[in-house]
Amino acid sequence: MIRLKTFDQIQRIREACQLTARLMNSLPSFMEPGMSTFTIDKYCYDFMMKHKVKPAFLDYEGFPATACISINEEVIHGIPSKDRLIAEGDLVDIDLGINLDGHFSDMARTFIIGETKKEWKDLCTVTEKCLALGIEAAGKKGARIQDISGAVYKLANSKGYGVVRDFCGHGVGLDVHEDPSIPNYVSSFMPNPRIREGMVLAIEPMINLGTKNVRTLENGWTVVTADGKPSAHFEDTIALTKDGLEILTVEA
Repeated sequence: MIRLKTFDQIQRIREACQLTARLMNSLPSFMEPGMSTFTIDKYCYDFMMKHKVKPAFLDYEGFPATACISINEEVIHGIPSKDRLIAEGDLVDIDLGINLDGHFSDMARTFIIGETKKEWKDLCTVTEKCLALGIEAAGKKGARIQDISGAVYKLANSKGYGVVRDFCGHGVGLDVHEDPSIPNYVSSFMPNPRIREGMVLAIEPMINLGTKNVRTLENGWTVVTADGKPSAHFEDTIALTKDGLEILTVEA
């Protein structure tokens, strides 16, 4: 069931999203080669504690950290570790959310550590553009969920990239994950509801340099590309209000 949010609920979700964006925007100046993903996760946790909010992901269905930190071939749900160090040229996907008194944000960015290969940089550029096009499609009059899907898929596929099918965007706001699902490809076999005022959506292209196929590691969480090639992931939370579409995950 799709939960339409009230004006007051969207205002609180917006506050959570703006704080999330502030945290995300601070990460590039904090991260450096040789740093552990545990240290990055602690930075995110400490930021939330300082602002008296809760990590949305910590203990969600058993996830053991504040942020999902996925490197290179890891698509999503990487578990932070003192042993996993980021290095020059790595693609570091950080996906996190804030719980502000039961109002939830969700945001992801793939950061390039230092200088990297051109084809890896291009992957990030295209994936971020896929997100922008998906958001643009959501804001058009009469749009449906798979209009977002089609916009993402069209660009990524035109570049020869693999579009992850096993995981997708989703509703958000009063819980971490809500209906509807927002795939990054089009299928006549999936629901395609019209986008309506009051919807809050997390749009998140997950695009691979190689195959679209993925697998989950033995830890039960971390999803990696089947061919070991890198992946990029960008995500924003948006709302459809009486004034139109609004990207909520922007710093105030």
